Amino acid sequence: MSCNILAGGSVRKYRHYVTEGWKQVLPMRSKRENLDRLARLLAGFDLVGLQEADAGSLRSGFLNQTEYLAEGAGFAYWSHQPNRKIAQFAASSNGLLTRFKPAEVRDYALPSRIPGRGAMWTRFDLDGEELIVVVVHLSLGPQARTRQLNFIADLIWASPHVVLMGDFNCALDSAEMVQLLRRTRLTPAHEVPPTFPSWRPRRAIDHILVSEKMEIEKLYTLPHAVSDHLPLAAEIRLPAPLRLPANH
Repeated sequence: MSCNILAGGSVRKYRHYVTEGWKQVLPMRSKRENLDRLARLLAGFDLVGLQEADAGSLRSGFLNQTEYLAEGAGFAYWSHQPNRKIAQFAASSNGLLTRFKPAEVRDYALPSRIPGRGAMWTRFDLDGEELIVVVVHLSLGPQARTRQLNFIADLIWASPHVVLMGDFNCALDSAEMVQLLRRTRLTPAHEVPPTFPSWRPRRAIDHILVSEKMEIEKLYTLPHAVSDHLPLAAEIRLPAPLRLPANH
């Protein structure tokens, strides 16, 4: 599953970005309640990628939200990648929750005129085979996204088993995404549901992509319209000889 959680905040209409923007920088009790509801949804998944999770600042009550969700949903392992810190007010990060132990985790800063976008790269050893999982949050501008997706393509093109997921801020038919798919072995699902805005989804800008040897059997959104993005979930068939640990 992949989800931009807006640091636990709530948006139900476009005007709320302005009229209720002050709530995004204060530690509201409703944010903790939103995280608790989300944790109950996460409990049924093996891997969860997070974007815009707060790493511990004023707006979250100095709570590491990735760690909080991992504990609430019963995940044994979690990692986070702080990307953008604004004094003590906000500390945005990518996050990964997993039920099986990573062999290696790397943090990469993505190229951008304004720093603060990242890719979190994680390697799992599955019976001698590697599974690479990358969680990303891309920029709003197409030129920046093109540079970032080229960077990601260089990072993963040689890996035979990859899951790339996150908030891409663009559709599959955008020029930068078409170029990514050409340069890598990644394939999307046959139908990609819209995830943004969560209260009336029209744009499919959150994605879960897998290597060509893997198969997305089902791709769907979850009814958690709290953030401005709906969570995107996938059921993925792993090819032999990839197998998840029996005790995960």
